[in-house]
Amino acid sequence: MSVHTEATKIKNQEIINKFGKNAQDSGSTESQVALITHRINELNKHFGNYPKDHHSRRGLLKLVGQRRRLLNYLKSKDAKRYNQLIQALELRK
Repeated sequence: MSVHTEATKIKNQEIINKFGKNAQDSGSTESQVALITHRINELNKHFGNYPKDHHSRRGLLKLVGQRRRLLNYLKSKDAKRYNQLIQALELRK
């Protein structure tokens, strides 16, 4: 395994530990949104170096849409958890 893959696994596990209900909870809405947000932030850094990478930009737009759908779901089910997640991830200013 490459160093980048190991770093990604470690970072993902940290995110799951922080936002999931336990260390194995990668399926909760909060942990999914946090993982997607991390991937979005990494892609934004990538576009600083490679502004013409349109194939990855399409993937970014798909991730943004997926995060938006998950946030809409969470907002409709539990507004308190939604607000806590938005503040923790600093998605709204």
